Amino acid sequence: MGRTEEAGSPLAALRERWVALRESEPRMRIRDAADRLGVSEAELLATGLNGELVRLEPRLDVLLPRLESLGRVMALTRNASAVHEKKGVYRKVELHGARALVLDEDIDLRLFLSRWCFVFALREDLSGQVRRSFQVFDAAGTAVHKIYLQDDANVAAFEGLVRELQHEDQSHVLDVVPASPPAEPRPDSEIDALGLKAGWRALQDTHEFFALLGKFKVARTQALRLAGTEFAKPVTPDSLGWTLERAAASELPIMVFVGNPGAIQIHTGPVRTVRPMGPWMNVMDPGFNLHVRADHVHSAWVVRKPTRDGDVTSLELFDKAGENIALLFGKRKPGELESPAWRALMEELVRTLPAVEVAS
Repeated sequence: MGRTEEAGSPLAALRERWVALRESEPRMRIRDAADRLGVSEAELLATGLNGELVRLEPRLDVLLPRLESLGRVMALTRNASAVHEKKGVYRKVELHGARALVLDEDIDLRLFLSRWCFVFALREDLSGQVRRSFQVFDAAGTAVHKIYLQDDANVAAFEGLVRELQHEDQSHVLDVVPASPPAEPRPDSEIDALGLKAGWRALQDTHEFFALLGKFKVARTQALRLAGTEFAKPVTPDSLGWTLERAAASELPIMVFVGNPGAIQIHTGPVRTVRPMGPWMNVMDPGFNLHVRADHVHSAWVVRKPTRDGDVTSLELFDKAGENIALLFGKRKPGELESPAWRALMEELVRTLPAVEVAS
């Protein structure tokens, strides 16, 4: 992107502040630097300090189906507390208006394209090697999804897409819109708890759960509390590490969902290398990495949802504001019964690590 800022401009000042921050803390990631500097990650990226940046037209009907041509990539989706990384190929892309699916065995995504506002191609120089990526941000400049080419990827396909989709505006200034704070949950007294429970019992598919929350205008963690132990049992925040370690030890295939308003990314299969490091709980496998800020987990629940294929059990993790951090399920496909081994593990979790109390 062309450097058009003038000395003394807000952009020039931001560049100077980031240069100083990188010199004092060279290992700091760009998202953390943006928080420290009081700007969005997209605005910081647009300064051009991270490498050669090209803004692209958000023509997702062109970009998404052609990601398969890149070959092997690493897909990254994150929220404020968790990072989910999967290596594979963007096969089986389906576009459905403002939604898209990627249904490869390795790259498994649910994409909500109305949130995809700013799209960039980035070339970074890492110790003499060029790392190429596509990076997507929402209207507030918060990262939605990133795609990193691997060593054997098709660089020519990447460069062709960059040329074809290059945006006419290559300035460093982004018109970001501050994100609205999440709405406060309604008081419990205003929620039809009996109706909520009746609707919960009538669920036929786990995907109907979001519509159920909307029908009763209830926040997710509030619904878990009001549903009671028939459907949701609180467990301690360290349930994530407990579950991952036991799934790894027994080679139990699981599903791990991490998402944000623009993308949900799913791992299906075993986890093998579970490694806590400081505040992070990590999975460090060749094709799948997971990084969760364990100290951000404010509440955790074992949740039961009825479906036409029988009950489905999940471990659901939330931060202090009630935002979902991650969801874990046993490996299953529609039409299949839940894994008995996963259900037994969740029952053991409830017995072993029950929460004494959960804040409202």
